[in-house]
Amino acid sequence: MFVDRTKIYAKAGDGGNGCMSFRREKFIPHGGPDGGNGGRGGNVILRVDADTSQLAHLFYQSRQLAKRGEHGRGKDQYGKAGPDLIVPVPPGTIVRRVADGGVVADLVKIGEEHILCRGGRGGKGNSCYKSSVNQAPRQFEKGFPGEEGEFALELKLVADIGLVGYPNAGKSTLISKITKAHPKIASYPFTTLRPVIGTIEYEDFSKLRVADIPGLVEGAHQDVGLGHGFLRHIERCRLLVILLDMAGGDGREPWDDYKKLLKELELYNPEIMKKPRLVAANKMDLPEAVEKLPKFKRRHRGKVRPLSAEKGDGIPGLLEFFHEELVNKR
Repeated sequence: MFVDRTKIYAKAGDGGNGCMSFRREKFIPHGGPDGGNGGRGGNVILRVDADTSQLAHLFYQSRQLAKRGEHGRGKDQYGKAGPDLIVPVPPGTIVRRVADGGVVADLVKIGEEHILCRGGRGGKGNSCYKSSVNQAPRQFEKGFPGEEGEFALELKLVADIGLVGYPNAGKSTLISKITKAHPKIASYPFTTLRPVIGTIEYEDFSKLRVADIPGLVEGAHQDVGLGHGFLRHIERCRLLVILLDMAGGDGREPWDDYKKLLKELELYNPEIMKKPRLVAANKMDLPEAVEKLPKFKRRHRGKVRPLSAEKGDGIPGLLEFFHEELVNKR
């Protein structure tokens, strides 16, 4: 099960209690107070992990509790601080408070960290209260409680390239050809139910992340079908590839599909329309596609890249284009 939204309860560790103790040793008169301080509680820290691609681990383990600090001891021994709890999250994770919906963090870069809840301060032992007028203090502090709260986590995929298209346009076939991803592919119409991430690897050791995003349907901006669960994943992509079934399966016209796709994107978020786009005309191995491509080009002002994801035709040129636009211009 692919999980890109979940809620968690997080609590940092409480601070350890301070100690009340007096030094009592043979031949040492008036030993005085020697109670140590308690240790700090552990923090709950979110860390962006390159090997984490979804939020399923937090869906099944929604309570994230850090350990408390150790209590202070006699002989001026301070308690040990509680270990921090490191919670891995995928790149593109947005964290919000459940109480008011406020954004706490937007974690994108690999290795980036955010302290979600801070551990409580350790309490002071009675040795901290000694003075010339208070030589036998019996005051000490209990540890302070750690921060806690409920948080909503939402994943917006971070990818260089987002494949956008209607179900059965060939997105899964294309990403399986240009990366090592293995999405489900079949000869009957269906839509992928979760985003698939693959990586293009070039000979110069550069890499590009590609997201095969679930198929769009009309009305998706109103949360129809996969709706917002699909659309929000393209907001962080650097380049959108509009993949069209140029053969016009199920009696559809490629131009109508193209205009409807753009309309759904614009209605969901007009800022998406400012992203660079490329139209890829798929299934050019079919005679219907060869017949309809010139008609589409007469109406489309931008460049159209014909290809056949099934046969592999046009894919080398497409990969060169990605390298030129997204690697060389970084």
